Amino acid sequence: MKYTMYLVAGFIACIFSFGAVQAQEKKTYVDSPARKLQLAEFAIANLYVDKVDEGKLVEEAIVKMLEQLDPHSTYSDAEEVKKMNEPLQGNFEGIGIQFNMAEDTLLVIQPVSGGPSEKIGILAGDRIVMVDDTIIAGVKMSTEDIMRRLKGPKGSEVNLEIARRGVKELLPFTVKRDKIPVYSLDASYMIKDKVGYIRINRFGATTHEEFKKALADLQKQGMKDLILDLQGNGGGYLNASIDLANEFLGKQELIVYTEGRRNPRSEFFAKGTGEFQNGRLIVLVDEFSASASEIVTGAVQDWDRGLVVGRRTFGKGLVQRPIDLPDGSMIRLTVARYYTPAGRCIQKPYESIEKYNEDLIDRYNKGEMMSADSIHFPDSLKFTTHKLGRTVYGGGGIMPDYFVPIDTTLYTNYHRQLRDKGALLKNHFHLVDTHRKEWNAKYKKFDDFYNKFKVTPEMLEQLVAIGKEAGVEYNEEQYQRALPLLKLQMKALIARDLWDMNEYYHVINQANESVKKALQLLENPDFEGLLSKKQGVAQ
Repeated sequence: MKYTMYLVAGFIACIFSFGAVQAQEKKTYVDSPARKLQLAEFAIANLYVDKVDEGKLVEEAIVKMLEQLDPHSTYSDAEEVKKMNEPLQGNFEGIGIQFNMAEDTLLVIQPVSGGPSEKIGILAGDRIVMVDDTIIAGVKMSTEDIMRRLKGPKGSEVNLEIARRGVKELLPFTVKRDKIPVYSLDASYMIKDKVGYIRINRFGATTHEEFKKALADLQKQGMKDLILDLQGNGGGYLNASIDLANEFLGKQELIVYTEGRRNPRSEFFAKGTGEFQNGRLIVLVDEFSASASEIVTGAVQDWDRGLVVGRRTFGKGLVQRPIDLPDGSMIRLTVARYYTPAGRCIQKPYESIEKYNEDLIDRYNKGEMMSADSIHFPDSLKFTTHKLGRTVYGGGGIMPDYFVPIDTTLYTNYHRQLRDKGALLKNHFHLVDTHRKEWNAKYKKFDDFYNKFKVTPEMLEQLVAIGKEAGVEYNEEQYQRALPLLKLQMKALIARDLWDMNEYYHVINQANESVKKALQLLENPDFEGLLSKKQGVAQ
C-alpha cells in the first residue's frame, strides 16, 4: 500500500518536474488556466483519500464554469442531448402515438397519421396495459420510463397488450418501430374570410417546409392576410427562423446579423423568394416568445412589414454553438449576440442567474402584463425602423406595436385548482371514453362540431363532482365567472381528441385576446396607416 502510494506520488512529482522543464520552453502553456485545471483534476483522481467518480467531478466542474458566463451557456449529458434534439430534428424512433396518463393508465389520444401504430389498428381511446412483459397500468410508472419502453431503434418490435372499450379481453399488438415525425406547426386554418392563421410551437429542422405547405394550402382557400402566432414559441434553430423570415421580406433585406468576440459579423439576407411578401401580416407574441421567434418578429417589425401584437417578448439575444464531447454529451456555448436589422440586441440583462430567472415574475409584479405604461426603456435603447422611421426598442425583448394585456377576468382560483389537481383532464377522459363513438357518428365534419356541439349541464356537473373528489372546494361565484372558459376548454379538448391540435386551436382561440385584436386590426381598411401609429411605451 505504501509502495503504491509512493509510486503514485513519484509519478505526480515526475509530472510536475516535467511541467517545470516544459515551463522554461513553453511558459505560456504551463501557466495557463487550462493546465492548472488539468493538473488539479489529475491530482484529485489519483491522490484523494477516497475513490472519486471522476466523470461526475468533471461534469460538475464544467457546469460550474458555464454558470459564471450567462444563463444560456449550458452542459447536457448524452441522454439530455438526445431528448433535447428530438423535437428540433423533426423526428424520433418509436411507435407513433399521442398519449396522456389518465388515472395511472396510458390513454392513446391519437395514433400519428401514417405511423406504425395506426397501420396495425391501434385506435384513439385505447389503453396500453402492458409493454413486452412489463405491466405499465396501475403501477405508478413515470412517463419517462414508459416512453423509454415504447421508443427504440427503427425496425425493432415491441409487443403491446391493449384494453379497448367494449372488448372484454386484452388485445395483443406487435408494433414495428419507425421514424415518427415531430411537427412544429400546431395549427393552420382559415380563421375568417381571406384571413389565414398559422401557429408555430418551435423552430426545428422541418419548420420551413411545414410552413410553406400550410401557406400554400391556405392560399388555395383564398387567403390574402395572415396571422402568424408565435405565442409561447421558445425558439430553436437559427436557420429555421431565417428561412421563415425570408417568406415575408424582399430581396436583400437584412433578416438578422450575429457578432461576437471570436465571431466576426455574419449577415443573413432575404433571397426574395418568399411566398408571402405582399399580404397583410400580423405576428402574435407574448412573454414566452424567445430567440428564433424574436428574430422573425424583429425582422418583420424593423422592415415595417407587418404589425406585432401581444406582450413584450422574452429577450434572448444570444447565439449558442453546440460543442459535441466524446461521450455524447454537449456544451452549448454562447459565441455571439444576434441583432435585428435596425441594430437592436434584444437580450435582457443577466447580472445574476437568480434575477434573470425571476424576470417574468418581476414583470408581472410591476404591472407590465396588464399595462404598456408600466414598461420603461431608456433613450439609449431607441432604434428606428427602415421604411417608416418608427421608434422601436432594444435591450430586453421585442415590444409589440399593439399591446394586449393578460386577461385575468375568467381565471379564478377555483378554475386553477380544477386544472392543477387534474379534474379537468380526468373529466375530459371520462367524457371522450364514454361518447367517442357517438360523437364520431354525429359530427362527421369538424365544421358541424364547431357550430353545433354544446357542453351540457350534465358534463359540467360531472366536472364539479370530480373536482370535489380531488379535493377542490366548490365556489359558486368563481365557478360562474370561469364558466365560459371552462366550457370552451372542454370543447377544445374534445375537438383535439376527435381530430387533432389544429381543431383544438380553432376552438380555444375564441378566448385568445391577441387573436381577437389581430382580427380587429385586419378589419381596418387603412392597415398601412396602423403601421405608423405604433403604440408608445413610457420612457
